[in-house]
Amino acid sequence: MNTAVATPVRPPRHYFGTAGADAVLPDPGLPQDRHARIAARRTFVDLKQQFMAAIESLDGMRGDWLRRQVRQAHEPVDLWMLRGAVLAALETQDEYSRRTRNDLTRVLDSAFPGNGELQAWGARL
Repeated sequence: MNTAVATPVRPPRHYFGTAGADAVLPDPGLPQDRHARIAARRTFVDLKQQFMAAIESLDGMRGDWLRRQVRQAHEPVDLWMLRGAVLAALETQDEYSRRTRNDLTRVLDSAFPGNGELQAWGARL
């Protein structure tokens, strides 16, 4: 007696249909869209490098935790949410930490204009 279960037949891998193709292959968009995405990525990389430089000299468990969190950040908002912990860790008032806090604050202000506050949809300045 043959009790083999028939497996469903799937379409070839290269066939996704119209719905699947959109999810797998995003529209390349216009050249200005591509340039905007590249500029946003560069801003994020610069911000992440600034965060890493700011916390590289921190010792102990707090420094290890912050380095791990910054390394795992994939979006600018991840770094925005870590800003308080990083700035608090740099609270010592020596010249290096004061300069590092100022540099980090300046980079955050340029990456998140308006102090990171969300604007209402359709609001005009």
